[in-house]
Amino acid sequence: MSDRTPSTEVLVVGGGMAGLAGALALRSNGAEVTLVERAPEFGEVGAGLQMAPNASRVLKRWGLLEKALEIGVRPKHLVFRDALTGEELTRQTLGGEFEERYGAPYVVIHRSDLHRILLEACQQAGVRLVNDVVVDSVETVNGRGIAHTARGEVYEADVVIGADGLKSTLRAAVTQDGPVSSSYVAYRGTVPITDETPAADLEDVIVYLGPDCHLVQYPLRKGELLNTVAVFKSPSFDRGEEQYGGVDELEAAYRDCIPAVQAALQNLATGIRWPMYDREPIENWIDGRLVLMGDAAHPMLQYLAQGACQALEDAAALQDSTLGSVFTDDGVNARAWDLAISDFNVARAGRTARVQRTARVWGESWHVSGVARVLRNLLFKSRKDGDFQYNDWLYGQTSEALVETRS
Repeated sequence: MSDRTPSTEVLVVGGGMAGLAGALALRSNGAEVTLVERAPEFGEVGAGLQMAPNASRVLKRWGLLEKALEIGVRPKHLVFRDALTGEELTRQTLGGEFEERYGAPYVVIHRSDLHRILLEACQQAGVRLVNDVVVDSVETVNGRGIAHTARGEVYEADVVIGADGLKSTLRAAVTQDGPVSSSYVAYRGTVPITDETPAADLEDVIVYLGPDCHLVQYPLRKGELLNTVAVFKSPSFDRGEEQYGGVDELEAAYRDCIPAVQAALQNLATGIRWPMYDREPIENWIDGRLVLMGDAAHPMLQYLAQGACQALEDAAALQDSTLGSVFTDDGVNARAWDLAISDFNVARAGRTARVQRTARVWGESWHVSGVARVLRNLLFKSRKDGDFQYNDWLYGQTSEALVETRS
């Protein structure tokens, strides 16, 4: 065991979206924050990311929304179509009344671009960033979080934020569960938009719904790139194979779809596929001075496009729960941490559980066939543009509403 015991007020474990957002939020409250990341360098893999207003409001709070808009795209519409016929089922205009109602725009952005924005904000704010650190466990001793690393180092902090993702090691402190397979996998790809790229839909987020599959397309980086995501039910993933040696499953999944959908498969990078997991919702995220956030606390399927959005909501709620209690005009009240993280847990657990469960149901409705598909299409077509009844619970949540959920 190393004698080295780096000490900090807050230790964040994990340098993804949730970890960076949590570090930035607490640093903004005046905390001394150290963030440790297992990878040798900071970075984010993947392609496009949809930032709904509940997340872009958080970026706006931190003064980062303009940076996101400089590199991202504000799509004009969110459009759902039937993948077998091309028929439009419903659409939502994302400007005007939508943006006014929710207080921020809908933004699509490359994952690496948003990650870079958060990383640079942490650097500028004075968060201490450390790579090549693998935290194996956290215990609470004399009211302090003690994090033990694979190399035998020990970090001490008033509180430890576990933001180590879907396959979180630290989650084992509060539950002995594991990731739940959805049977679905995703292929993603971004390609340059050229003169040969079909001009239709380049200003919108388009979702094609098919039996046991769907496909999403939207522009990125000020319209320079076209992002494509294909998600389908995979027999090999059902057998336990996370990766697969060919593209025959991909091609078979979309064989009955319209030519525009089949042509879009050429935009995908097929060297790696993304198996889709979530976990069962849990009410308790706390063990002593360890508290989980982001995918470590509430990993969800992507059908509501809320994974990163809920991580940003977590960070904002953590910022709210500590300001005025832990971080006061008189300095840091270390004894107030227990109440602050408890308030945070209570404020967020019910909200994120609803998003997790709704994402599962939403995904099931996308992938139906036969009579269920006919009924789904009728339901979607009955919804008119500007009908917000299905959006308000998700996009309209405010910090005031979060506080109310605690009582």
